Amino acid sequence: MFALFKKELQSYYYSPFAYVIAALFLLVFSLSFINGISDLTGNVYKFSFPNVFYNNFFYFIFLIPALTMRTFADERKGGTEVLLISSPLNVFQIVIAKFLAVATVFLTMLVLTLFYPAITMIKGDVVWSSLICGYIGFFLWGLVCIAIGMLMSSFTESPIIAAILGEGAMIILIFIDNFKDSALFTNLPKAAKIIGSLSTQERFVSFSQGLFNLSDLIFFITTTILFIGWTIVSVEKRRWSRG
Repeated sequence: MFALFKKELQSYYYSPFAYVIAALFLLVFSLSFINGISDLTGNVYKFSFPNVFYNNFFYFIFLIPALTMRTFADERKGGTEVLLISSPLNVFQIVIAKFLAVATVFLTMLVLTLFYPAITMIKGDVVWSSLICGYIGFFLWGLVCIAIGMLMSSFTESPIIAAILGEGAMIILIFIDNFKDSALFTNLPKAAKIIGSLSTQERFVSFSQGLFNLSDLIFFITTTILFIGWTIVSVEKRRWSRG
């Protein structure tokens, strides 16, 4: 499994496409950082990290699917899927290796953004609870997005379609809490409560504000595992369909 993980990781680091995604991510983070500086008085930054994390939360809809769209779609399109699923590795190991490779790339991108808190420490004060919880929430939400993107990639041989499907699924997850306030659920309070409990946006806001809730942590981890499980089932189904 480690060999596949290494191969997948190298495919990202040796590809200019991954660096383009990383550059876009850093650009968006930089713009959010600049906008987050509300005032500069006495050479001290009055800065809000929760706003930065929350603003970047929505850009994941476009950036993460770009990283995951090739995980399985490219294998199928290039004809290497048969070799992959007939290898000594089982489907669980294949999916986990690919997932960890994308997660590592994403984590690398997050580490690069530590440059901005460092600047804030020099010119101002950092609220560590907000910063640490924000990064934890950011990483957990990224893992959910990666798992979703991989599932969508397992459905098609077109990376573009995989990216579009991933973006659609993430939009639904982000704005699902808006449905509970719609007229459709006016007379269904229990259903509205269940839908509200599935909101990723509200749970991420808690992290970005420096609030660490065990229920939110469990939610993100469980959701990630759920989508990884569905990806395993999807790939396994194709494996059996090929005989």
